[in-house]
Amino acid sequence: QVQLVESGGGLVQAGGSLRLSCAASGIIFRLNAMAWYRQAPGKQRELVATISTTGGTVYADSVKDRFTISRDNAKKMVYLQMNSLKPEDTAVYYCVRDFSGSLTWGQGTQVTVSS
Repeated sequence: QVQLVESGGGLVQAGGSLRLSCAASGIIFRLNAMAWYRQAPGKQRELVATISTTGGTVYADSVKDRFTISRDNAKKMVYLQMNSLKPEDTAVYYCVRDFSGSLTWGQGTQVTVSS
């Protein structure tokens, strides 16, 4: 059974930093691309960042140069380092496993950025 558990969310002031973590179980982690999505109140879910099985990364324009996605295959973990946070980054952040287009979602972690 695939399980993704996020942690690290919270309340932070604008300009601050947070690091989200996602622990994966029930999968051969190194064979899966991983991603972070987010959903703000009243808005659709949007892709934040992805990391491939070989470590290649892609970022949404809105977070480029501020956020960094990384993975540790030995620990079955994926991370999202978020710097220079803005109020518009406030959302529920989801860890997602992408296995050949089949997505599995974590339960989400709330990030709130105050101005």
